[in-house]
Amino acid sequence: MEGVRPSRLDSFLRPVHRWVWRDPLRRARKLFRFAETEADGGRDLSRAAELTADALLRRLYLRHALDEQRHAVLFRQRGRSLMNGLPSAAHDGFEANWLAPGERGLDDLHVDGARDGSLLAFLHLSEKAAAGRFAIYQEVLGSDPGTQAIFSEILRDEAFHMRYTQTQLVRMEPNKHRLRLWQARLGRLGKAYLRAAAAIAGLLGTLLLLLQYAVLLPPFALLAKRAARREPKGWTVRRQTSSMKSQY
Repeated sequence: MEGVRPSRLDSFLRPVHRWVWRDPLRRARKLFRFAETEADGGRDLSRAAELTADALLRRLYLRHALDEQRHAVLFRQRGRSLMNGLPSAAHDGFEANWLAPGERGLDDLHVDGARDGSLLAFLHLSEKAAAGRFAIYQEVLGSDPGTQAIFSEILRDEAFHMRYTQTQLVRMEPNKHRLRLWQARLGRLGKAYLRAAAAIAGLLGTLLLLLQYAVLLPPFALLAKRAARREPKGWTVRRQTSSMKSQY
């Protein structure tokens, strides 16, 4: 798609993206996740159309919302088609959402209370990032023409979304549109840091639990086995001596 290029990082990680999308089950599950994100984004954009006082923005937000809903349907239908072609013994696998996210910005979209300029800046950066990712996904899906065609179709809409949000941002904030973009970049960077920190914390927690199981459980298991060896086999009746001076 002309004007849409993958980021340098995504281009560098092209072999990783190819590995992520190679597995049919992981491919289907990621398409379902993308469908959820697109549907949520469509609802948020419909809400933005209700809140804005600008007639042109209202029409563009509504068109954008309809595009997102249509993308959700396309992703969901293709995901179902892939799942139907899998054997019944297929099981859940690693989705690699870090390595191949969808239109991630839309799941952080907060419409209520946002000014049109700030919302447009956020949408522009989200659509630009999504278009770059979808471009690299389209490149690595040569072995799956059906899914590749869906990304090609959606990529055209993403390019339009990227352009209109930038144009309207300049119209709404002629003197501050660059400032709004930098503010949106900082916000996205902060949210990305929080996601990474949460993921790292979860990974470290899992590693600590594994270390505890590996270090603490074996000694207790050995002590339990030694105690079991000292116990006599079978049933044992212990005689209790009664005392005439006590009722027990």
